[in-house]
Amino acid sequence: MNLDNLVAIDVHTHAWKSALRVGDQPTESQQAMGSYFRYTPQHQTVPEMAEMYRKLKMAFVVFTVDGEKGASRGLTNEEIAELAHKNADVAIPFASVNPHRGAEGVKEARRLIKDYGVRGFKFHPSVQEFYPNDRLAYPLYEAIAEAGLPALFHTGQTGVGAQTPGGGGIRLKYSHPMLLDDVAADFPDMPLILAHPSFPWQEEALSVATHKPQVYIDLSGWSPKYFPPILVQYANTLLKDRILFGSDYPVIAPERWVAEFDKLPIKPEVRPLIMKQNAARLLKL
Repeated sequence: MNLDNLVAIDVHTHAWKSALRVGDQPTESQQAMGSYFRYTPQHQTVPEMAEMYRKLKMAFVVFTVDGEKGASRGLTNEEIAELAHKNADVAIPFASVNPHRGAEGVKEARRLIKDYGVRGFKFHPSVQEFYPNDRLAYPLYEAIAEAGLPALFHTGQTGVGAQTPGGGGIRLKYSHPMLLDDVAADFPDMPLILAHPSFPWQEEALSVATHKPQVYIDLSGWSPKYFPPILVQYANTLLKDRILFGSDYPVIAPERWVAEFDKLPIKPEVRPLIMKQNAARLLKL
């Protein structure tokens, strides 16, 4: 990966389509998210995403979400990692392991690190139904911390299940950012990324990030024109070295995100930090 040729690093994208299974279709949940976010879903494979980001002169972190507790999954961590490595000029693979998988999940995480070269891990507490500070997840965190990799956590409200009956059974309480304060205290050497403006807990997320120096915030999943003023203020000042560009593609197209971000009153010297330099340092690129 040649950083000099890149204008940005998108730290938050989802692969929703397998390149190995012909006729893979969007799930009902993914279709509902398209309606909620008012976008036409682009369910691309990792190679298709790589071609798109290559044209944009951007790199991207890509992952799936292991939302199941034991059943076989669709798009696997292994597929994402293998295809990302084949497109290593722009693609960076993260993995996802549900903490409910216990010892088997820890073993899988270690295998993904050793054999597949994943560069971090994605957690979605509301989908995976666990509190981030629940000790059931700690053996998994230990494996991630030992490898010196970052862990990215969904925080705040989610589009998953939004505006479906009962929210699709998704419970928002699991994604309160303050729960990650315990994780940051107990794993001071494991970088944490709090994903999204953490509505309705934005100030709590900023509090954790300003207090714990290994905590970052990515700006994915929201149109920048809706960012709370306090988030823009902290991005310009106290957290300028730990705010990251993320789109949440395919929920938000990176071109749209960047166009709206350009309109925010971000200091000229801070923009390159958010768009590329902070992520390059965090991911050791």
